[in-house]
Amino acid sequence: MLQLPRKMLFALEAVVDIAFNARPDPVQSKEISERQGIPPRYLEQVMQHLVRAGILKGVRGPRGGYTLARERRRISAGEVIRIIAAIDEHDDDDARGSYLGRNVVQPLWQDAQAAAMAELDAVTLEELCRRANRQGADNNADNRTDFNI
Repeated sequence: MLQLPRKMLFALEAVVDIAFNARPDPVQSKEISERQGIPPRYLEQVMQHLVRAGILKGVRGPRGGYTLARERRRISAGEVIRIIAAIDEHDDDDARGSYLGRNVVQPLWQDAQAAAMAELDAVTLEELCRRANRQGADNNADNRTDFNI
C-alpha cells in the first residue's frame, strides 16, 4: 500500500501537535519529540522549513517554541505535505523510461497523487484537532510545568 514518506508524516504530526497543544504558550520541539516519538534531528529540520513557509512561527527565549502562524482552520494537511515534498523534490527526467511508463503509468500515478492531494487539501488542522479530541487525545494543557515565581 502507498505510504507517505516518514519526513512528511513527522511534519504533519508535529504541526497537528502544535495546533492541539499551543494554547496559550508555544510548544517546544522537545515536547513534540517526546509526545510523538519524532527524532529531534528530523524535527528541527522540518520545523525550520515550516517556519520559512509561513505555517509556523518560532518564538525565542526560555519559554519559546513554535506556534501556528495562522489560524488552524486556515492551514490544510495538503499545504504541509506540499512544503515538505518541495524539500526533497528532485528533477525527474520525463525523457527517461519506456513509452508505456511515460504515457500510461506516469499519468496514472499523477492522477492518483492529485486525488490524494485533493483529499488532504480538504482537511484542515482544525478538523484534525477535532478528530484528536474525539479519539480522547490529551492536549497536556493541564500538565505543563509553570516556572513563574
